[in-house]
Amino acid sequence: MELVITLIAHQNGKAPLTQALVDTMATTLSAQGIPVKKHAWLAEGVACDLFTTHSNDDAMDARVRAVLGMQPVDVVVQPAAERRKQMLISDMDSTMITVECIDELADFVGKKAHVAAITERAMNGELDFEAALTERVALLAGLSEEVLEQAYNDRVKIMAGARELVATMAKNGAYCVLVSGGFTFFTQRVADELGFHENHANRLEIEDGKLTGRVIPPILGKEAKLDSLKNICAIKRIPRESSLAVGDGANDLPMLQAAGLGVAYHAKPVVISQARARISHSNLRALLYVQGYSDADIIAA
Repeated sequence: MELVITLIAHQNGKAPLTQALVDTMATTLSAQGIPVKKHAWLAEGVACDLFTTHSNDDAMDARVRAVLGMQPVDVVVQPAAERRKQMLISDMDSTMITVECIDELADFVGKKAHVAAITERAMNGELDFEAALTERVALLAGLSEEVLEQAYNDRVKIMAGARELVATMAKNGAYCVLVSGGFTFFTQRVADELGFHENHANRLEIEDGKLTGRVIPPILGKEAKLDSLKNICAIKRIPRESSLAVGDGANDLPMLQAAGLGVAYHAKPVVISQARARISHSNLRALLYVQGYSDADIIAA
């Protein structure tokens, strides 16, 4: 089976990917009986593909990481065939945007530290997601719905590379879906801003202009994210192998594990340990390099 090894450095240029490192990788793998047939730069100093043949991409991933050691370079190993995906399904908080919206809302009632601590534990799989969400939303009872708009305008920032990722995949025919354990107030706006085709999230109950502290059931958790992947693939007639999923929390894991390529993005330890691939150094533009897009192919933000 032909495999492609994609090496990706951070796009800020502070620790560039060098030809010397690429050559070292090729030489080391060849010495281990895994010849690298060729390499191709996707972005000079940032991303490079190496092509080889091996029966086990997980074993190859371990070999490549051993060569890299502690260098700040991301690596994704996958079959070279059909690496360009027809669907993107993504988490929102700490993935497409830089914040956790519920933590920011809690800041308006003076409870950010408390809520953020619960969020952190829930995202690392230490707490039941639905119970943790119910507990956190209850703390927001009485908050004016006007604060939602203020939080979006003042706190929500788009993750670096997100605009290029969605725009480039959509232009090339991929169907893009935003799924979140957060709230529709935010997913609808982020989806519109980035160009997602649809979005799914939880609904905050609001009465007389104030949050009641309740979520309108059903709660969208990890199984709902997985169901979204399966259902949309079926409706759009997209083979699941042609889907790319990305997220950072434990509630993303079933979705990541079911996708053709599931990527843990700057993720919690439990997610990194179980996801098929991970991006820990570079930004979301890396997900385009992983699919074989070069800088010349990418739509600029």
